Amino acid sequence: MIDLMTSAPTWTIAQVADEFGVTHRTVRHYEDLGLISPERRGTQRVYHRRDRTRLGLILRGKRLGFPLEEIRTIIDLFDAPRGRRTQLEYVLGQIDERRADLDQRLRDIQDAIAELGEFERRCREDLDKLA
Repeated sequence: MIDLMTSAPTWTIAQVADEFGVTHRTVRHYEDLGLISPERRGTQRVYHRRDRTRLGLILRGKRLGFPLEEIRTIIDLFDAPRGRRTQLEYVLGQIDERRADLDQRLRDIQDAIAELGEFERRCREDLDKLA
């Protein structure tokens, strides 16, 4: 759609949800949390480019494992006085923390797999002794 007042493109909730592969309920949830704020025309939601950009950032943050409150902080920093620089500095710090968390989880999983392998080996040895 095109906003007749500004000639800027706009989208419906169905179009936005389809584009990003999420449900209408998900889009409304992010709106309820104040992460996106589409224009309201009666009962219809009208999404502008800013809403689509924010939704894309929200979904990327979720895929990377960031909690919604961190995603909110990152997105809101874009509107801060120092804008993009502040946002990028903050995001880099969050990336470091997220990477450290994922590295620890990977080590934990590798340890668990090794422990399972050892347990399996012992069980097979015990089973062979019973045969």
